[in-house]
Amino acid sequence: MPPSEFSADNFTLVTPRTFDQLEIGEIFRAPSRTVTDAHASAFQAVSADNHPVHYDVEWARAHGHAAPVVHGLQVLACTAPGATLFPHIIGEVFVSFESVSCRFLGEVHAGDTLYPQLEIIALSDAGELGRVTTAATVHNQRAELVLDGQHTYLLRR
Repeated sequence: MPPSEFSADNFTLVTPRTFDQLEIGEIFRAPSRTVTDAHASAFQAVSADNHPVHYDVEWARAHGHAAPVVHGLQVLACTAPGATLFPHIIGEVFVSFESVSCRFLGEVHAGDTLYPQLEIIALSDAGELGRVTTAATVHNQRAELVLDGQHTYLLRR
């Protein structure tokens, strides 16, 4: 392709859509990921969370855990919209990631495989903007729901 015909706009992963083209019930999955000790160690370094439940095998066992527990915020991070196709679908209309909330429903340990997804559960008018609310969930390899919550985003109309 000659340089004069090149356009970075032709390198989108999916056809971008507007707020008004989104539908309640659409699901955006992130690739599954098996959490390793290395992931947990890296997150510990970044978060500065040095509670022994996250790295001390004997401390964790003495306090009723089968193994060190992966940081809850690390599990929540698996629901980042950028891990899915959602940011590519909303293209240039994204304004802001407005809020996030979650409940930690089960422990995650190194060796667990996580399956995150976002599902559009509400679309609401916000004046010149539109608000998208997604249910954020993470299941483990045993089909246990280990996290649920919500994200909200503002998009240009």
